[in-house]
Amino acid sequence: MSIPVSKLRQSWPRPSTPRPIVIIGAGGIVTDAHLPAYRLAGFPVAGVFDLNANRAREVAAKWDTVAFATLDDAIATPGAVYDLALPPAAHLDVLRKLPDGAAVLLQKPMGRDLAEATAILELCRTRKLKAAVNFQLRFSPMFLALADAIERGWLGDIVDVEVHLNIMTPWHLFPFLKGMPRVEIAVHSIHYLDTLRALLGNPVGVHARTVGHPGTELAQTRTTAIMDFAAGQRVAMSINHNHDFGRRFQEANFRVEGNSGAAQVKFGLLLGYPTGEPDELWITRRGDDWTAVPLSGTWFPHAFIGTMSNVQRFAAGEDERLLTGIEDAWHTMALVEAAFESSALPAHPVRSAP
Repeated sequence: MSIPVSKLRQSWPRPSTPRPIVIIGAGGIVTDAHLPAYRLAGFPVAGVFDLNANRAREVAAKWDTVAFATLDDAIATPGAVYDLALPPAAHLDVLRKLPDGAAVLLQKPMGRDLAEATAILELCRTRKLKAAVNFQLRFSPMFLALADAIERGWLGDIVDVEVHLNIMTPWHLFPFLKGMPRVEIAVHSIHYLDTLRALLGNPVGVHARTVGHPGTELAQTRTTAIMDFAAGQRVAMSINHNHDFGRRFQEANFRVEGNSGAAQVKFGLLLGYPTGEPDELWITRRGDDWTAVPLSGTWFPHAFIGTMSNVQRFAAGEDERLLTGIEDAWHTMALVEAAFESSALPAHPVRSAP
């Protein structure tokens, strides 16, 4: 029996009347993903602001938009949706300056820790901000399709999920991470934790260990975690960003197994980031061969179209909810916090010989 993979959803509906986007922050993620996504989607970009004025002017010139001279100038754009592509420590200060009721998309993570995420949540509630966090992996073609396959019942009841990365990440592309006390889970594996929540609901507990590596000055670049979701489910994550021994044994996979089917995702982007390789999604049902799902786009930049579309459509009343709205994103931050707290605890001791 062939699997009708062509029926699977791979994109989010676009807003019928896109609002102008004001980008606050002009780092690498903006030029690698945000601006390419918005150009691809035909979304109007009103301009970009960055504390580094030269950087803002360079980005604006390259992408045929405006470099705002001040943050106040950027915020004053009429009818804008604000795209905060900022380090987590900067979110609160900028959010306080936005107009009441503004539509805003925050770069992940939602603050540096759960306390800061809670402050962001309370501020957004008080100011009635239509705010979401840019957990864009949920909106990638491969994960929209995977979620659709699960919702259609193709995999049956989910019993096993494993995220396995053995890659070499070019951390030098992210200089703002140097000196941060929380790195790997907070800025990378948070994507997988959020996606696991989207697929399985909220976990009740986590066992985790996140550590650095002698080859880098960053606080953590390797993580192992086991999460307790529903009874009978095994959910595990093994992340190594320091496999500097060539491509042959590098891996970047997300595997989901149910009692009647299974799916395998390949994170092509991470294999030689930022150029990467093609993303892949394979699905099988018991008794069938594995079937490759022809993907209509990639994680970068296509998923960024989805997050912005959801915010714009919600602000216009076209979507009923923000999938990665701050109310939901707070729970991802709670899982991140629990993982760091678990990592700080000693392991259960192994008994010595009598």
